[in-house]
Amino acid sequence: MDAEREVLTWAAFDEAVWSLAERVAGDGVPDAVLAVARGGLVVGGALAYATGVKCTPVLNVELYTGVDERLPEPRLVPPVPDLGGLAGADVLVADDVADTGLTLVAVRDFLAGRVGRVRTAVVYEKPGSLVRPDYTWGHTDRWVTFPWSDREPVCARSAATA
Repeated sequence: MDAEREVLTWAAFDEAVWSLAERVAGDGVPDAVLAVARGGLVVGGALAYATGVKCTPVLNVELYTGVDERLPEPRLVPPVPDLGGLAGADVLVADDVADTGLTLVAVRDFLAGRVGRVRTAVVYEKPGSLVRPDYTWGHTDRWVTFPWSDREPVCARSAATA
């Protein structure tokens, strides 16, 4: 394992999802799993399947622009979901990592008054996070390489060889 990075394999991700799902379900199966795009898309989809939840809205929040490079604050990127049908619902927010916690704060602020109960689940939590997620699989202080982001995007690779 790279000393500067936490590397998550697909097999470990599978273990993480089922571990998180069991703990979430133990506190009550949510009405919806809201995936925080982009990093939380895979996590949210997997948790929705593992808990049997069909309602899976997506909220795109931009904060990171590169490895350890971020905007001054998170911003919601359209389209922003209409959550009118989730008034009073128990919503599980799924993301890949609680690094600074700023994204989870922005999502909680967005959900406030729009839904009932809000819970958060992440694969990794970092020690400097402003938010302590309700469900966390692992802890690290390193940059995390997830199996869905362990290579340059195809378009970036194609441009480099042109």
